[in-house]
Amino acid sequence: MPASRRKELSHERIVDAASRAIRRVGVAGVGVADVMKEAGLTHGGFYAHFPSRDALLAAAMDRAGQDGAARLSQGMARRRAEGASPLRAWVDTYLSEAHLVGCEGGCPVSAVASEIPRQTGPLREAAASRVQRLMEGVQRVLPAGAGDHAAAAVTSTLVGALQLARALGDNDQGRAVLASARQAILDQYDDKGDSATH
Repeated sequence: MPASRRKELSHERIVDAASRAIRRVGVAGVGVADVMKEAGLTHGGFYAHFPSRDALLAAAMDRAGQDGAARLSQGMARRRAEGASPLRAWVDTYLSEAHLVGCEGGCPVSAVASEIPRQTGPLREAAASRVQRLMEGVQRVLPAGAGDHAAAAVTSTLVGALQLARALGDNDQGRAVLASARQAILDQYDDKGDSATH
């Protein structure tokens, strides 16, 4: 295998490991040595791939967002196949029990939003981009006439509800927060009402 291909594969392993870590332990908890170990590489090789920890974290945020969006899309496709409206499919998938317990593979915005105001540079820019993309995704599934500010309100409810539910835990209280937020969003914005099964 050519050296350039080996370097590319190593780079991908580092970013994958960091994208899981950033959602699992938060921004402050991500250490370069731990990421390199999880990627199966030596700590000394880090700077052949990234100029700084912040550059790694920005790449990790992007990758985490891509991975989270892919999982969301898969879950939405299943719900749509069951007859759910686009908004219901999004809300049910984002505020699912699987997402409640699956922080490491889920949306990075809900995993690290409270840490982002204290970040600077590339990581803050990557996180802001992820927030914007999340709102744009919500905007696409809202029914026509939902209003100019609906996407921001719904996105805030989704992210906040998931964070609160995770704080309460994988228990009746945490699941109740998710259920309440799902119902509040759908009652206000879902043009199909209760016609789709939950």
